Amino acid sequence: YQTNVMGTVNLFEAVRACNSVIAVVNVTTDKCYENNEWVWGYRENEAMGGHDPYSSSKGCSELVTSAYRRSFFGDNSGVCLGSARAGNVIGGGDWSQDRLIPDALYAFGGNKPVVIRNPLATRPWQHVLEPISGYLMLAENLYLNGKTYAEAWNFGPNDEDEQPVSFLVDIIANTWGNGASWNQDDSKQPHEAFYLKLDCSKTRSLLKHKPAWSLEKTLNETVEWYKAWHNKKNMREFTICQIDTYQQEQN
Repeated sequence: YQTNVMGTVNLFEAVRACNSVIAVVNVTTDKCYENNEWVWGYRENEAMGGHDPYSSSKGCSELVTSAYRRSFFGDNSGVCLGSARAGNVIGGGDWSQDRLIPDALYAFGGNKPVVIRNPLATRPWQHVLEPISGYLMLAENLYLNGKTYAEAWNFGPNDEDEQPVSFLVDIIANTWGNGASWNQDDSKQPHEAFYLKLDCSKTRSLLKHKPAWSLEKTLNETVEWYKAWHNKKNMREFTICQIDTYQQEQN
């Protein structure tokens, strides 16, 4: 809460004190919604919430954003404030613990099976370059077109790319090869949402932003990044090449 709530407040107070800032994008997460395990996607005007402190604090960050937008960053302020909600991004360079892709590829690199907590949990998976391109597009529109875009925006994959954890791990294991496999962890686990989906129609329609890579393409590019790292390739060159490929296919 100190980081996600008061950190947001401190940032906005700094923006209020700085005359040169025109556009601000606060990136939170898809976990900010009150998750009712619906089979349809959450829209930007759905209730904020969160079962756990992380999700709750991100919902609070969105509420702080809305309050500052209405109280201080109105029509005459010169500041356009938007928020972006995305989650379950994957891609090369993620070394965080207890995250699906790094855990799997650490295990596969050591010729061990990865242990999965909840293989049936379904998430809106997307390559990290997808929402980043959306955030930049939102920032550009906030800067050029003003208050029209000073709202909340969802960034997510196409419906067919919202798949369970087991689907991802099977593809990653097959792509990695060398007998890579996974096992389910049958021990008691903390609460975890079973189903989470975003409705991105507003982003598709008004921002004209849509995914460039399918889930299969995303997983292939992710595994190739880690394979290159494992084989001691020049990762700066490899990453820039991957970004260039994404931009070409996006256009």
